Amino acid sequence: MLGDEQERWLFDGFNGSKARWNVIPQQVMVAPADHAAGPDRTFSMDQWSGCDAARTRLMKFLATRRPSNPIVLTGDIHSNWVNDLKVDFFDPKSPVVATEFVGRSITSGGDGADRPDNYSTILAENPFVKFYNGQRGYVSREVTAKQMRADYRIVEYVTRPGAPRQTRASFVVEDGRPGAQEA
Repeated sequence: MLGDEQERWLFDGFNGSKARWNVIPQQVMVAPADHAAGPDRTFSMDQWSGCDAARTRLMKFLATRRPSNPIVLTGDIHSNWVNDLKVDFFDPKSPVVATEFVGRSITSGGDGADRPDNYSTILAENPFVKFYNGQRGYVSREVTAKQMRADYRIVEYVTRPGAPRQTRASFVVEDGRPGAQEA
């Protein structure tokens, strides 16, 4: 996912950062998403799961170096997610090292669904997922010294004009406390 030079640049940036909120904007989901029910695991290889060694290095770096409030902002996967990021995603004892907010586009591919067909499987197989939704919309963020708030704004339909906007879910990350909490 990252070349050696890019990874070094990112880690050096974190090491020298004096920012309260350290944001990584990027295009594909960092958290793994197991799409298979049961003991077998199936992941999209077009996301960070396809580069597991790079993801593990990033998570271990965040766990050991502890930059202030690491937040990953992700798009380009056609669904909404809030994920706790961990060194070992499937170990409940593994500490949360960062939070990932994934947003989708407002107009692509039809109306979307509040609960996609794989909703139950995603939540059952991925204990680090705090929110998963398939509706069209966007994510609005408010950042203060004390917290980062993410409001998932959705429209019920895009296939005809006039859809009302509403907030489907809201989450906050408190300063100094990794992990998203429902607001």
